[in-house]
Amino acid sequence: MYAPDDPTRYQEVLVSPMYLAGSNGTGEAGFAPVAHWPHQHLDEGPCQLLVTSPDQRIRIGWFGDDFELWKISAAEDAFSAPRWTATCNHVTPAEMAAGLTAALVQDYDEAIASDTPGRFLTGPTVPWRDTVRPLTDAGWNLDGAAELGTVEIIAPDDQAGILIDRRGYGSDRTTVELWAGPPGWGTRAEATFTARTPSHLIAATAAVMAKSTPVVRERHQVDRRMQHLVTMTPVASATPIAEAQVLRAPTPLDVRRTAVTQAVHRAARAPRTAADLRVMAAQSRSTGAAQKRTGHPAPATSARLPASSPTPRRGR
Repeated sequence: MYAPDDPTRYQEVLVSPMYLAGSNGTGEAGFAPVAHWPHQHLDEGPCQLLVTSPDQRIRIGWFGDDFELWKISAAEDAFSAPRWTATCNHVTPAEMAAGLTAALVQDYDEAIASDTPGRFLTGPTVPWRDTVRPLTDAGWNLDGAAELGTVEIIAPDDQAGILIDRRGYGSDRTTVELWAGPPGWGTRAEATFTARTPSHLIAATAAVMAKSTPVVRERHQVDRRMQHLVTMTPVASATPIAEAQVLRAPTPLDVRRTAVTQAVHRAARAPRTAADLRVMAAQSRSTGAAQKRTGHPAPATSARLPASSPTPRRGR
């Protein structure tokens, strides 16, 4: 653990490989592709933020205080049970979730434009190679020691992989798992997909893992047990070329600044108590009377909405 007065504790660093960077405690990067979709902030229950497609067929939930941070699903319509479900645990980088959410947005937009159900409701393709192609193209290798009935592709550093389980039946069973890091509560990232998840959506998530681009973290956010497995370069000393290659999710400092700004906007939006309403009404009457006496309209006051959705709460 870092001491509270350690000057390097909150130092921003570029971490690679990305799949070992862990979560930064917010879902900013994963929610960025769906920033224009409806957001519901929930104060009760484990799901803290729910983002849906405009027709509510696609649902993206953030469970910031739970082991499974993300639960993402798609259904035939707003009232149907999910056709498939993907989950990402508390160690999974939000950049990986962004690979899936970005692919869902593309599928949804294409479905609306073509007036079709959408690729996000198609089943998986039969050849498992379609699912893992981004990884094999990046030099990941087939594990010859995988259990019978399973396929596993392993990263060159042996610290990440994808496991495809072709045994058993049932639409709700987990058939694909993307993993990174050694086993352990704070070290193993896991993204799982149920049987009917379209192959191209899993491939889109895997494609992010295959990239060599580093991501920004505060130094204390990288578990000490992982630090010997990753490269950490202080952001301040990175070259302009390296900075341009970073997946530009908001940095933790950006997130904190945004949260403060949005809190101010929310506080200034509308009166929330009866006393506030009475004060506003009195001010309105006084303004109206002044206009009648002077014959000039009073300056209009415009309410500003937040530029983006509030930041999801931090996970454990």
